[in-house]
Formats: sequence, structure tokens, C-alpha cells
Amino acid sequence: MKVGLFIPCYINTVYPEVGVASYKLLKSLGVDVDYPQDQTCCGQPMANAGFEKDAKELARHFDKLFEGYDYVVGPSASCVVFVRDHYGNLLAKEPRRCASEGKVYEICEFIHDVVKPESLPASFPHKVSIQNSCHGVRLMHLSSPTELNIPYYNKLRDLLSLVNGIEIVEPERPDECCGFGGMFAVEEHDVSGRMGRDKVQRHIDTGAEYIAGADSSCLMHQTGIIERDHLPIKTIHIVQILAAGL
Repeated sequence: MKVGLFIPCYINTVYPEVGVASYKLLKSLGVDVDYPQDQTCCGQPMANAGFEKDAKELARHFDKLFEGYDYVVGPSASCVVFVRDHYGNLLAKEPRRCASEGKVYEICEFIHDVVKPESLPASFPHKVSIQNSCHGVRLMHLSSPTELNIPYYNKLRDLLSLVNGIEIVEPERPDECCGFGGMFAVEEHDVSGRMGRDKVQRHIDTGAEYIAGADSSCLMHQTGIIERDHLPIKTIHIVQILAAGL
């Protein structure tokens, strides 16, 4: 089982520590993981803004770069969902079938559903509130959407429960959007900011020290609010907790 580690452009640029933690975590679990060079943006921002031609070029590059791997794994639900759900259409007229969409996994999804560890050596003696991102919940099924009224499950909680010393909580309205939404945060910044402040306050109300999630974009949005308003909570990507001490 050969895994290609996909590190989204904004994580590479703004949160490289998340990429490092992802690599260390997969290696510690015995995964044969490689980080292919020359990675670029997956094309999601371009496609979301209507520039499909530019997104198609990036999708073509991505698909070729990762073609030799059994799995492609990345620490970002939104980027992984874009590859999985949209590359097939973007590359439909290519001479060969798009291979990426059928083998790309968000890292928590991959560890939970494919690797299935029974324990982790990590220790994180803090109270953590889970950030359930929209893409992670509704398109990747990392947790149960409340509006469907189905039995509760949460793959992030399952993995965090393997960490020593941690206390896990979830906020009121656990899967409500934080307000980021990519271009939404730019085009509707007042609404986005209000949603973000409400979300951060619900995390604070749990008594947690950290907001932990699988999407650095959602965490980045909330971090901006926390720092601007000097609020008593911090954010952290879930892989940094799962890899703590490695």
C-alpha cells in the first residue's frame, strides 16, 4: 500500500506544521508514505470562482503527479472533496480516465476507515472542542449531520479518544457552519464574521482550551476572530493532536 501525501497549497504556505504532523502520523502507523514534489493548488478556489479552465489545468497536473500511488491522502476535507467529487467532470474529455477521484482520502477518514488503529502513542492533556466542518460532515461523512436525525457518529471523536489525557467535547449546534466558506468569507464578510463569532463563542462555552478540526481553512477563520477579539481559546488541527509526541 503506497500512499502519496497531498498537502494543500494554503497548508504548505500558512500551516506547514500540519503537513509535517501528517507525514509523521502516517509513518508512525506503518504506512508507506511519500511526499511527491511539485505539488500545486488542487484548483478548488479557481473552480469556485468560475475559472474552470484554470482548475482543469491544475487537476490534470494533480492526477498525473499522483497516478503511481494506491491512495492519495490529505489533511483537508474541502480540498479532498473537490478532487473526489469534481475531477471526474473536469477531466472527462481527457484521453485517459481520471484516477485521483477514486483513491483520494481525507487523512482522518483514511486512518479511521482504512488503517483502523486500536491505539495511538499520543498524549494531549487538554480539553478540546471538536470543529465539525461542513465539507467533512455533509460531503465526507466524517460525522453524522444533525438534520438527518440518524444515530450519532463522529470519526474525529473516535480518533481523538485514542489520545492519552484528552477531554473531548462538542459545542451546541455541533455541525453548524463557522462562516468561512471560501469566497463567501470575502463576498459576505459581515455575515461570515458574525457566524464565526457565534461559532467561536459556542466552543468557548464548552470550557475547552482548544478548537480542533480537520480543515485548516475553518480553523484559520476562527483563529482570526480569536486573535482580533482576544478570546480565551486556541485552534489546532486534529493531526497535530494525533501526532503529539512523535
